[in-house]
Amino acid sequence: MAVSRKTASATVSPRRSTTSREFADRWELADLVADPVKQFDRYLKDLTAKVTRFEAARPDLSPTMPEQNFLNLLALSEQIARDSGRLGAYSYLWFSEDTKQLQARSFKTKVEEHLTSLQNRLLFFDLWWQSVDEKNAERLMANSGDFRYHLETIRRFKPHTLSEPEEKIINIKNITGQSAVHQLYDVVTNGFTFTLRVGGKNKTMNREALTAYLRSPKAAMREAAYREMYRVYESQQDLLGEIYKTLINDWKAENLQLRHFKTPLASRNLSNDIPDSAVEALLAVCMKNAPIFQRYFKLKAKLCKISIMNRYHLYAPHRAEQKTYRYPDAVRMVLDAYYGFSPRLAELAQRVFADRHIDARMKAGKMGGAYCYSVTPNVTPYVMLNFTGEARDIATMAHELGHAVHAMMAEQHTVFTFHSTLPLAETASVFGERILSDALMASESSKSVKQSLLVNQLDDIYATVMRQAYFVAFERTAHEMVAQGATTNDLASAYMSLLKQQFGKSLRVPQEFQWEWLTIPHLYASPFYCYAYSFGNLLVLALYRMYQEQGGAFVPKYLDLLAAGGSKAPQAILSQVGVDMNSHVFWQSGFDAISGMVDQLEETMR
Repeated sequence: MAVSRKTASATVSPRRSTTSREFADRWELADLVADPVKQFDRYLKDLTAKVTRFEAARPDLSPTMPEQNFLNLLALSEQIARDSGRLGAYSYLWFSEDTKQLQARSFKTKVEEHLTSLQNRLLFFDLWWQSVDEKNAERLMANSGDFRYHLETIRRFKPHTLSEPEEKIINIKNITGQSAVHQLYDVVTNGFTFTLRVGGKNKTMNREALTAYLRSPKAAMREAAYREMYRVYESQQDLLGEIYKTLINDWKAENLQLRHFKTPLASRNLSNDIPDSAVEALLAVCMKNAPIFQRYFKLKAKLCKISIMNRYHLYAPHRAEQKTYRYPDAVRMVLDAYYGFSPRLAELAQRVFADRHIDARMKAGKMGGAYCYSVTPNVTPYVMLNFTGEARDIATMAHELGHAVHAMMAEQHTVFTFHSTLPLAETASVFGERILSDALMASESSKSVKQSLLVNQLDDIYATVMRQAYFVAFERTAHEMVAQGATTNDLASAYMSLLKQQFGKSLRVPQEFQWEWLTIPHLYASPFYCYAYSFGNLLVLALYRMYQEQGGAFVPKYLDLLAAGGSKAPQAILSQVGVDMNSHVFWQSGFDAISGMVDQLEETMR
């Protein structure tokens, strides 16, 4: 997201108070649990006691049991989920701070093992609940309030649930198998260092620092940064490729062979509570509209004076974007943009800083990228950034704070229903970026700056819509290929073919980009997660068009959408704002908005 020089030092709106805590860049974890390393045994004892109480109710479980007894059991299960959620969050956040720190890694493993053991002791309830007949299930859910969708979700998985002993084995296996293998990927890749010649001297850096050079104003620097990144990843292709194939085989063994899902993707769709037909419509429309971005890349080549457009220059900055930004200025800009849309959202976003629940520092060994961790209702979410001062980092801040305000808007729900499913979880984050973009665009009169803003908006939309859809296309291909015994080189060739299909004749793709898939953490951590980005971004483009048409009258509807959290099915939530996720026409409307932005950019070039 480009930010103009004019707005880079924007002052804080007098309608909001500003304190020094607003600029917090290092989180405090004591709000989760106090001194959990020393007090771990006490926390575990308290948690275990609650699990034991829950287990004691097992003999009384019956389809005809008293409704109040059932509701009391649900309340106890929520207490257990809240307590274990805080402890699990602490271990993950601490690990994120420094993935090389042995104590943090050891503590994370210990917490995961104990929580998995306790979770296994609770499995009987879900399995029993799935066995209850429809009439009694409806009776027991009638007055369950905010627990209802959680209970419906458990029953939704009935066709794919195994016996209690089998489910316990899978949970244990995942800690020493899938989770351990994925953690190995994190440890290995977060430990990578890269060497780049900058200012006549060799400079050693981590991936986050290297990423800044991928968007350098200098073409030679962009190319050198990409070459160095893929040199390092390619040097570990055997290890990283085997890790990926192991995770694919694990996904296949559990979801296709044991749980009998028809396709690898179907498991993710059920988790998201999104119909297969809606996902197929989304992906089909994405593939159909690849030419929109191919057209954009040709325009960008002319605008940025790139004689031969290739993949090195995909994120070449517009000439107006050559500024770095101070962290306090970035915070002000994001909060002001949020305030312009909704003072309520700005207030919630500011709470993340006031509670010191954000870690934005660059630090050796720190987990790369950015995320928002919404732990439990009434606990301000935690946000991790790697702030380098680039304009894009401001957009990332707006994005992650969007996740945070989404969770806070829904904090009246239970721990099971305050967080929406993945596709809707991207709604507030992407909307936050759009708020920031349009606030900056509206404040500018310079044609050059407007071009810069449009270029960066389109770059971001490409990265979060089309690129993500092609990641899913690769995953579908990779899962089929690995089942047939494909090698790492086979996967690289397949990835390269999809890149060429995606870009057409709009740019050249150098051979080293065949290793790009090795660098994408989501492919390892959460198979088929990435379509949630395409879903969320196209959804926001449609919702933002409603906002532009309806003005202030749209804001309460949008806030209600966020406040629903995950208390209803995504289809039910979106239908309230007139969205049909199964419609090709709906998804195409998002691409029509993108095409309009490309038209707008072309107009500025005349």
